[in-house]
Amino acid sequence: MNLSIVIPLLNEQESLPELHNWIVKVMQTHNYSYEILFIDDGSTDASWNVISKLSHENPNVKGIRFLRNYGKSQALHAGFAKAQGDVVITMDADLQDSPDEIPELFRLITEDNYDLISGWKKKRYDSVVAKNIPSKLFNWAARKTSGVHLNDFNCGLKAYKNIVIKNIEVSGEMHRYIPVLAKNAGFGKIGEKVVIHQARKYGSSKFGMSRFINGFLDLITIWFLSTFGKRPMHLFGLLGSIMFVIGFLFAFYLGIDKLFINTSGRLITERPQFYLSLTAMLIGTQLFLAGFLGEIILRTKNNEERYKISEVL
Repeated sequence: MNLSIVIPLLNEQESLPELHNWIVKVMQTHNYSYEILFIDDGSTDASWNVISKLSHENPNVKGIRFLRNYGKSQALHAGFAKAQGDVVITMDADLQDSPDEIPELFRLITEDNYDLISGWKKKRYDSVVAKNIPSKLFNWAARKTSGVHLNDFNCGLKAYKNIVIKNIEVSGEMHRYIPVLAKNAGFGKIGEKVVIHQARKYGSSKFGMSRFINGFLDLITIWFLSTFGKRPMHLFGLLGSIMFVIGFLFAFYLGIDKLFINTSGRLITERPQFYLSLTAMLIGTQLFLAGFLGEIILRTKNNEERYKISEVL
């Protein structure tokens, strides 16, 4: 199979038939073998009924329905697990991503041998204050922190080799950082393509300003996991040891000062330096234990099911 089109969605009943027809037209024009995977992330409108109807009319349409809203990352995870195409395309269901971009994305993966191509919505039709400016700041921070030089991490239109999506773990709200996850997994040929961004035709955006705050927090998580995720003791143990040694040396100095240098001075417990050294040793011990517990958890954790599926087409 040439292509798997993975489309996470939430309350997009108006746009689904038009998006489906547009994708099918592109697939037939280029004679691709394909599947369309709609992942209904707990929609409360008639989205699942529309998907069921499309699946009945077109055997290439498949659907996964969550019991409730679990988030875009979980929807992509479910879609990636089912995708069978040699090239996997992800796109949003709101018609802001153009299916006409698919053939060039497919070519870049199959002929130019990219592992991943990320779309870049260079010209946007979103609010400048609410989305464009925060998005630019977010992408700048992501580039500096991750070392992946993309202009638009948030773009939902991306293309992957099948092997890429089968070897990355998308959890939490990490869908913004799939290129970073791919790089950390060892897939180094990551490119970018300018894509058309269209104004929303139906409904309203499901994402608010909070996504940028969550995005920055997830960026810190990605950095930590990629650097110390497999060896938390290297961070917490090092910091804990440094803090403990500093506190111990300070307390040792106070003891020597009281016993041999300034024997008639104040009691050690009356000196604020004593409590600073004691606090440093306590914090050091706690950091060391945090690293130790992190190592234990890492070696004993089980992969929990992160979402519940109510129906599969």
